[in-house]
Amino acid sequence: MSEQLTLYTARVCPYAQRAEIALAEVGAKYTRFEIDLQNKPVWYAPQVNPASKVPAVAYGGPEVPPDQPSRDSVKIAESLVLLEFVADLHPGSPLLPKDPVQRAQVRFFIDAVSNKVPANWFAFMARGESPDALISGLETIQSLLPEGKKFAVGDEFTIADAAIAPFLTRIATTLGNDIGVYEEGQGKKVYETIWKSPKFAKLQKYYENLTERSSVRETYNEQLIKDTLGARFTPKRNA
Repeated sequence: MSEQLTLYTARVCPYAQRAEIALAEVGAKYTRFEIDLQNKPVWYAPQVNPASKVPAVAYGGPEVPPDQPSRDSVKIAESLVLLEFVADLHPGSPLLPKDPVQRAQVRFFIDAVSNKVPANWFAFMARGESPDALISGLETIQSLLPEGKKFAVGDEFTIADAAIAPFLTRIATTLGNDIGVYEEGQGKKVYETIWKSPKFAKLQKYYENLTERSSVRETYNEQLIKDTLGARFTPKRNA
């Protein structure tokens, strides 16, 4: 597309990674600007996203430095909105299928992800609540995966996959490294349940397919997640 696009993002944020994955999938040319979530620029909220969250984009308008966003560019925020926006900008890509049934399946899968994954993972990691809701939520996601297919609604990577990949990678990283406020060792036990037991074989294969995708691998910094979330939550374990 000829219109310039600037993405305001943060490596640590799973929601922001959604947009980065989608842009990588279509090979989009864009300007990436990292926002320090602990020290956001004073101009960011008033000029880009009043909610002061990432991701957000400035689309169209003149070519300007990212820290001087033009009033003539359209500002768009919220990760799921941006997933569809990227798909609409690149209608030749499979990010959003042409078939109405598959489009509905994509959106239904995303709705399930939204309701079953982020909050349940955070409740366990950050508040030390029971992991049962997270395990149950991932069972629901697994039940939606089609038999014999690589991705959420078939063999093509769609925005449904972009929506969940940042969370599955972070769940695997935090559980596998026992990062959280829960009792020491509990994360690794839950990791074994989800990533090693036959009960989750289909989800495990799906995760393997996701993490083999260059758009997912190249937008995920595992060491950063271990360092950042480890420093933030693990010290609270004995507080």
